[in-house]
Amino acid sequence: MDPFEVRMQFINILRRLTASQQSIQKVVGFSVKFSQCGEDLWDCIIEECQRGSINSRINILHFLDSLYETCLLLKSRPNSAANPKDESVSKYVDYLARDLVNIIELVVPEGRQGLPNLSSTKHILENWRTKRVIDPQKIEEILSALDARTNVTTDPSQTTPQPATSQDPLSRNDIFKRIEEDRERHKRLRERRWVQPIVHNAADYRAVPLACFLPLAGSAGGERELPIDIEFENEWETTSDWNEDDDEAAAEESETCFRAEGEGPMDLS
Repeated sequence: MDPFEVRMQFINILRRLTASQQSIQKVVGFSVKFSQCGEDLWDCIIEECQRGSINSRINILHFLDSLYETCLLLKSRPNSAANPKDESVSKYVDYLARDLVNIIELVVPEGRQGLPNLSSTKHILENWRTKRVIDPQKIEEILSALDARTNVTTDPSQTTPQPATSQDPLSRNDIFKRIEEDRERHKRLRERRWVQPIVHNAADYRAVPLACFLPLAGSAGGERELPIDIEFENEWETTSDWNEDDDEAAAEESETCFRAEGEGPMDLS
């Protein structure tokens, strides 16, 4: 299949993309199969984000989330560096990191028009920040900008008129379709929160695990960052400094476990 035909077929299936996993995996499979044309396919994704409706844009973002997950799985396979196809697939992650700000601006435009996509977009960004393949600081800046935009939009004191957009209001059928697709997306997000055991040896996997528990490529020296290290860093960054509440909690625990002389045994009931 020549590159022009690949591009036309990709645009065709991308425009028929829905929130179902079957539809998303079909586009992901096509992107992986023809990853040698990855740059052209990526241009198609950006163009559809610019032209599509507000509903189709959030579908594209969820497709990128699944494509991102697939890229991590392929990148974590043994001898992936020696496979030209795996190397070309990993370029999608580079494209995503490069154009992330532009994509989020298209998926969540300013004003009330972008509010329906705001919650799902923030969930996806937080997921990417946790996996640390895209610079967490960059994602943090995008999340801060989205939060600030939300505060301005919901503030009744803001009387600045919203910019005019070329998007028509959603029809009744489109609204009901969006409700059903949101249910499908939220179900998928809940599934991805299930805890999976951490196995450090990729050769011992019996089933395909979540990408967030796979070893990630590290420094140029060939070292690989273990997922348990990433988990520790995430917990460490979200833990507050030691304060008076911690002193009181430690004293209560100590008093419960180590009774003063003359007091009865600890109640274990």
